[in-house]
Amino acid sequence: MATHTAVRTVYRLPTVTPTREAMFDALDHDQLDRLGATLHHPEVLGVPAVYFTYGKEEDADTWCAPNARTTGISVTEPVRRTGALLLLAVDGQVYAVTCGNGYRLVPEALKDKRFGLSFAIRMIDPRHISGAVSQALGRPRTDISLVPAGAPVPELGLRDQARVVRHLGGHLDDVPLTRTRHAAGRACSAQGGVGLRLSLGIEPADLVADLRTITRVCQDDIPHGELEFVDHIVPITDATILTALETALDRHLAGPADGRISYSVPLGLHNEYAEATAYRTRIGSAEAFRSHRFDLDYILTRTRVQRSGERLTALRNGTVTLHRDSSPRSSEPLATTRALDWLQADISLGARKFCLLDGDWYELGARYLDSVRAGLERLFTDASAYGLPQWPRSADERNYNHAIAAAQPEWLFLDGEFINNPLRHTDRVEICDVLTPDGTLVLVKQAASSSAFSHLLGQAQVAVDLLLHSAEARAQFVRRVAGDSEGRIRLPADFTPRRLVLVVRHKSGALLTPDSLFAFSRITLHQTARELAARGVSVEVIPVPTAGIGGLDAAA
Repeated sequence: MATHTAVRTVYRLPTVTPTREAMFDALDHDQLDRLGATLHHPEVLGVPAVYFTYGKEEDADTWCAPNARTTGISVTEPVRRTGALLLLAVDGQVYAVTCGNGYRLVPEALKDKRFGLSFAIRMIDPRHISGAVSQALGRPRTDISLVPAGAPVPELGLRDQARVVRHLGGHLDDVPLTRTRHAAGRACSAQGGVGLRLSLGIEPADLVADLRTITRVCQDDIPHGELEFVDHIVPITDATILTALETALDRHLAGPADGRISYSVPLGLHNEYAEATAYRTRIGSAEAFRSHRFDLDYILTRTRVQRSGERLTALRNGTVTLHRDSSPRSSEPLATTRALDWLQADISLGARKFCLLDGDWYELGARYLDSVRAGLERLFTDASAYGLPQWPRSADERNYNHAIAAAQPEWLFLDGEFINNPLRHTDRVEICDVLTPDGTLVLVKQAASSSAFSHLLGQAQVAVDLLLHSAEARAQFVRRVAGDSEGRIRLPADFTPRRLVLVVRHKSGALLTPDSLFAFSRITLHQTARELAARGVSVEVIPVPTAGIGGLDAAA
């Protein structure tokens, strides 16, 4: 059976003019010469294109010499590293399609850093995310999540106003590509960050058609609702603020290190970073500095001696080159990057806090209130969706729980039913007030203040923690449910909750809304929902209308 597609990595080069001459001129010709790359002029694609292939053979792989010293046995195994780079202009847009080590021929400065991610948030199924890379602003830490079977977005803990998502991978959600046409019913996946790695058509017309589809998706489609938050944290573009930040950073670079400047691996360079055993760093006019690891102290020392107002220019012009071989002079670089792209810095302008990451500036907390408000709106669900009755004016929580059980006879009344606390057997814990047949925990509260609502959230967290982490608590709860339902509901022995429903009535009788929720409770609920979602438990809030009071009245 003929193969119609092959997995390749694509980059978008927005600053390159879509002509053969311009595409050729954009590359590093010294590097092409060192590798002995061969230039080809493909005509069958029907669009402007240049094609480079190379194969560089090294006399011995990097492990040969150290292993000879370790074992006393000299073995020489040559290694041949190959790559291909196809540059083509489709409808005025230049793309670089790479195979093997060909991606190293594409200068970092030419790549659109958000191209692959832009496609991913529009076309990857948010219920089946198989991998993610994110960076917490203000902390020199990169988090990498790998879930081969795929997981929904909430379980990855990515939805955070202080976190930049840099890479996403997962199953594609019905994209009209060559792979989809020829593999009906078979899963198709993609990895999107700086570049986009996915199956593309092999035949010339199919490849061009796939690139046109990718262009259309990035330009015309809107992100998935569950992934649109990725686009909420974008670099600052205000020229006045950028000038003030660069002035402040230049001044800060002149002083001694105080921990406010750290480093993080540049976007898209994690594989090379893991493979590198040697670095060559050049700042200013000094000779390149060789080291076996990235040396932040050297960069800061060299930057400090530059003239005032020129320190950031020195970092932009400075380079950090990664090598696989511990003798970098004799090996082809894995990558060469700007020195500035390695720095992460925290700078304040008055009360506002900013973070430098990958050469771009972000404001910490700039969208926090928007994030909280949007998060709360997603949590609230109308009571009618669950068939819940109105709350009688004079009814207490227990009476209303009986009303729920009467309205939903398949649900199990558990108000006042306890299990022993595994951490302290003299204490008893109520897991939930009502349980649905599918194992949803329903907690009910009549609240008049933020303290009462916070108590409800605390109960929810304790219940989830015990069921997730205590085998004893799970066993007790499973037995309790089986007994109280007389065998009608039998939870699996390893039961853990997947959904939590908070049923709430304001004691005044007015209907709670995201805007009218107690001020302190808004942030607490937002944080609790995020924490539980990261553990695989979704949260819904159902504000219950009071019988005899119009549902449009909002709590004060």
